[in-house]
Amino acid sequence: MQVKLWENEIPYLNPDADTPNSMDTYFVSTGRGHPLPCIVILPGGGYGGRAPHEGGPIAEFFNSRGIHAVVVNYRVAPNRYPAPLADAQRAIKLLRANAAEWRVDPNRIVTLGFSAGGHLAASCATLDDVTADRENADEIDKQNARPNGAILGYPVIDICPELGHPGSGKNLLGEDYERQCAYFSLQNRVTDETPPVFMWHTSVDGVKVSNSLMFGEALRRHGIPFEMHVYPNGPHGLGLAQLYEDVSQWPNQAADWVLRNIK
Repeated sequence: MQVKLWENEIPYLNPDADTPNSMDTYFVSTGRGHPLPCIVILPGGGYGGRAPHEGGPIAEFFNSRGIHAVVVNYRVAPNRYPAPLADAQRAIKLLRANAAEWRVDPNRIVTLGFSAGGHLAASCATLDDVTADRENADEIDKQNARPNGAILGYPVIDICPELGHPGSGKNLLGEDYERQCAYFSLQNRVTDETPPVFMWHTSVDGVKVSNSLMFGEALRRHGIPFEMHVYPNGPHGLGLAQLYEDVSQWPNQAADWVLRNIK
């Protein structure tokens, strides 16, 4: 089932850019009617696209573990911040607003992102709500936009040229991204209010593993629970990583983490 993110006015609309305005729902149909956790999936693509293998297949895996999922078709370049974050936060709010009908536990909503989608998933966990106070706000805007946890796969965390992934920063913020890149390098945005995090990376990923390591260190400094797996082999963009025996354990490890820790 595809659900519209915005029924009326779309905030931060760029009339010259594509606006998907939707999320694809993967709700578990079995069970006894009790509410289930839900994963909000944000595929990667450098804020310039959304990789299909990091969307539906991931949702189907979590369904196999008895966990709901949605894949958010968030806006990408030439849309700029805060449009992608507004879409991701709207998905979280929609889940909470429709929790009873969709059988979602509103206290067990977890963002999951890969690469630049990992930056977006971590942004949901660390940055402020970008639509709560907008003009013409609706009832859904009043819902809490902060997830209860985040799963980050080979995430872009830093977008500055020295250590991070400047291509994602340029697509997110525009040509003058360096002026703002420190603020949007999310190891700098962790607070005591950041929710628990599960992260995985390979040590040879083209998006440097230092992204995850820096974020983990920031979480440690603030006393935020996190679990991190760094695997020795595998390129960027692995998704379910079915061709790498050790890395392919991450989906079950992440599902176990959700069921054990997000209560």
